[in-house]
Amino acid sequence: MPTRREALATSAALTGGALLSTTSPAAAAVPRAAPDRTTAASGQRPGSGTIALTHATVLGAGAGPDRTVLVRDGRIIRTGRSAEVAIPRGATTYDLTGKYIVMGGLVESHVHNQGPETVLPPLFPLNGVTAVREMWGSPLHHEWRDKIRAGKLLGPRWVISSSIIDGQPSLWANDTGDLVVEVADAPSARRAVREAKASGADFIKVYSRLAPEAYEAIADESRRQGLRYAGHCPDTLPIARASDSGQQSIEHLHALLLATSSRETEIRRAMARVRIDPALGTSFERYASWFRQVHAVEWEAMRTYDIGRTRALFDRLAANGTRVVPTLTVHHSLERTDQLPTESPEFAYLPGWMTEYWPTIWSSLTAGRTAQDTARIHRIYEHRLRLVGELHRAGVQLLAGTDTGTGYAVPGFSLHHELELLAEAGLPTRDVLRAATTAPARMLGLPDDRADLLVLDADPRTDIRHTQRIHSVLVDGRYLDGAERLRLLADVARAAAASEPSATGAATPHICVH
Repeated sequence: MPTRREALATSAALTGGALLSTTSPAAAAVPRAAPDRTTAASGQRPGSGTIALTHATVLGAGAGPDRTVLVRDGRIIRTGRSAEVAIPRGATTYDLTGKYIVMGGLVESHVHNQGPETVLPPLFPLNGVTAVREMWGSPLHHEWRDKIRAGKLLGPRWVISSSIIDGQPSLWANDTGDLVVEVADAPSARRAVREAKASGADFIKVYSRLAPEAYEAIADESRRQGLRYAGHCPDTLPIARASDSGQQSIEHLHALLLATSSRETEIRRAMARVRIDPALGTSFERYASWFRQVHAVEWEAMRTYDIGRTRALFDRLAANGTRVVPTLTVHHSLERTDQLPTESPEFAYLPGWMTEYWPTIWSSLTAGRTAQDTARIHRIYEHRLRLVGELHRAGVQLLAGTDTGTGYAVPGFSLHHELELLAEAGLPTRDVLRAATTAPARMLGLPDDRADLLVLDADPRTDIRHTQRIHSVLVDGRYLDGAERLRLLADVARAAAASEPSATGAATPHICVH
């Protein structure tokens, strides 16, 4: 376990807590692409005329081969057969013969971002992620959203939660630089919801240590205030109760695993005995303690897995319209540490002071694990994959989210890896794509005619890894062709290399599911 001083040093590395310094940029080796064949320069800005994307295979709305998409003033105004769509005079035309268009682009349903403005926001659209759901909201995210909307910052559409609302003591010690609101009873829970609405939150984030009384008050007050609520299923609350109450989405797979045991009553009693010592001074120590305790309970739940109870519960979630965001990316990184990359080209797009501490943090998290512990944790991860397959077969809507903001998850890039893991869990490719496109867009209320899309060199329906073969991106009406996209990625890499950690960074890292 790292000391408090070590936690202080690593906090910004995992949260991106420092502001970016852009002086003395160091060049990054990023390949260049030849310009597309177009009738005008690339990098078309929204509102500067009509864009015509011609002769592509469209996936999603207006699906079919040899389609043309017309874009004007930040909206898609028509999609149809290329032979039937007239190109307006003066339009900027891009011939996309042999390419595949994912309408709306990709949507990331679970992210955490705090830090370099010229690094983190651009990485999402440059990887085809045109909208994100921020799961620990702060004023910074609202500032970014305002800049993006004003055209001053390249970034995705941002849907922003409240601060985390948790019980006492929380898993987070208010030392991360992000506010955690601890509530002990119904009145304080209701007040937290009202304050979150006043701060501009799009929805309420509920968390693991909430008492049932406080959780129910949050649910009721959220309805009164016209807000959705989403997040963790509290440790002491049956997941069916959270679903019945109207929780919009359940994040991660801890609660689902616990609820599918034939001995759920005993499992619940074991979870009630999980304690967080408020004397633990850092969020790192608190979360690591919770993590170890819960893994032991999960092992017992997995050993008593009951397929009948599972199917009944998952049918209930489907009937209630409860979404699940499995975040397999973070489960995989924490539970299959033997498969963590020692280096990756993706790491060049984050500051070195962020990525170089990841192995140290992960070693601390796994310190003391015996060979038996490791084998059990591997089996728990494989069981999580099975649960994702069962959720899909039951008709529960799955959404693709990664918990980006934790180690080994690079903004934008990580969503493509999440899609691979969902496919590994047994989802057909069409449903994997739905989990990152139409399903989250519908939940977030994104407009159908938004001028966002992803252009691919290969068909993702035949291999989900083809979402990584990015040709170009349209984000809020701005078309970034291959050359422009790679130029902007090179800019991000240089900015990341020039970044230095804050001298007064947050106190502990975002290390686990949150």
